[in-house]
Amino acid sequence: MTEQLFGTNLAAMVTPMNPDGTLSEPGLTSLVTHLLGTGCDGIVVAGTTGESPTLTDAETTHLVQTVATQAAGRARVIAGIGTYDTAATVRRARDAETAGADALLLVTPYYSRPTQPGIIAHCFAVADSTALPVMLYDVPARTGVAMAATTLTELANHPNIRAVKDAKGDLFEAMTVMAESPLAYYCGIDELNLPYLTAGATGLVSVIGNLVADHNAALIQAVRTSDLPTAQAIQRSLISLTAALMGTSQGASTTKAVLAELGIIPHATARLPLLEPPAPQLRQVAQALASWPELAGRTTRPEPRRRRARRTGSVHAPAS
Repeated sequence: MTEQLFGTNLAAMVTPMNPDGTLSEPGLTSLVTHLLGTGCDGIVVAGTTGESPTLTDAETTHLVQTVATQAAGRARVIAGIGTYDTAATVRRARDAETAGADALLLVTPYYSRPTQPGIIAHCFAVADSTALPVMLYDVPARTGVAMAATTLTELANHPNIRAVKDAKGDLFEAMTVMAESPLAYYCGIDELNLPYLTAGATGLVSVIGNLVADHNAALIQAVRTSDLPTAQAIQRSLISLTAALMGTSQGASTTKAVLAELGIIPHATARLPLLEPPAPQLRQVAQALASWPELAGRTTRPEPRRRRARRTGSVHAPAS
């Protein structure tokens, strides 16, 4: 049932932008076509990799509506709606439901660092506000506070709260919560996809899925069929690409640079405070791509074309 709600092979989609920082409609259409064509059965819109903190409410609603229309039942659309403000998050949840989202991604409130009872109250308020299934997003490195295991098991009592995107990396805690609650786990750390799947995770919410969702699908299938040697071989093949994309906290801008180089999106623009990846990281990405003929074969230069990205980023943010 959880797989039907969220999918298993989810991509944490970047948000394509024009050089002036506005949303790129051609880029969005092309990227969704690519994700569907490489086996994504779930697309996360306006998550961390989608630069959610710099998107306006109107932009987020537009993205959800556009992706939902194009996906048209071929993939679940999960809308990132979490903020540090419960009232604003409730409003965004309702807007996402109206726009056609299939599910919600609810991050722990950030900056204010609420107590665990505060996190529970926040999540219950959002889950009460719509009929959509909710995937919690536990990412303390970005929010400043983690969801305790007891908090997760308490939140599992809400009928709409069905899953967790775990970017905490505490595998023993994850296994414990899976054993003690009905929550489905989705690995949100590409470096640990194989360990989470073998420990019982339902699926992945992947940044590298923007590029190699088909390989993620093969990894999931190998684990499900108990073919550990194949799963290990797939994971080994992904190490260099994963390291290149996730080597800094700016995975969104690095992934955009690769997608633009491959012609999947027209520009690599990200909004400030994200910057274009530095030259050493671009070289690392180029080296990683060289081991992927199906990707590297689409490029015409030895490393991503820097002219497609703005070193200073964009400050454009249309009014909602």
